[in-house]
Amino acid sequence: MAMTEVETLFRLATLNTNYANCIDADRLEDWPSLFHERCIYKITTAENQRRGYAAGIVFADSRAMLTDRVAALREANIYERQSYRHIVGLPAVRHSEAGEIAAQTAFLVVRIMHDGRMDLFATGVYLDRVSDDPDGKLRFAERTVVCDSSRFDTLLAIPL
Repeated sequence: MAMTEVETLFRLATLNTNYANCIDADRLEDWPSLFHERCIYKITTAENQRRGYAAGIVFADSRAMLTDRVAALREANIYERQSYRHIVGLPAVRHSEAGEIAAQTAFLVVRIMHDGRMDLFATGVYLDRVSDDPDGKLRFAERTVVCDSSRFDTLLAIPL
């Protein structure tokens, strides 16, 4: 593996680690900063992804929408207190061209409820398009969260 491939893999893994840490440590206000101003964040199912359905269970098309989602979680929405623990695999680079990288990364999310109960909440893959911002920081241009199951808990409040 060439050094640039190793560097790319390291940068992708670091971005994924920062992403999971923002959510798991309840630093949701930091989460949108991992995305470009113009971006897409979508949660969907594997079946819907295979069928090419554009709509998702959650959909945002800008960092401002992600920021609004966090503000709603903090100030407006009422939901049972919970937290997540992500287990994220190593990213697989699918394509790299003209400064943009397409990658796929497996994930598993355990949900921890306020009473201590833990459940396997979601498994799937992140399908990402990432690129450097003008300062050279790798950010998500698009993150599609493809969940293996078509069943969703109505308590999907925190980003996956």
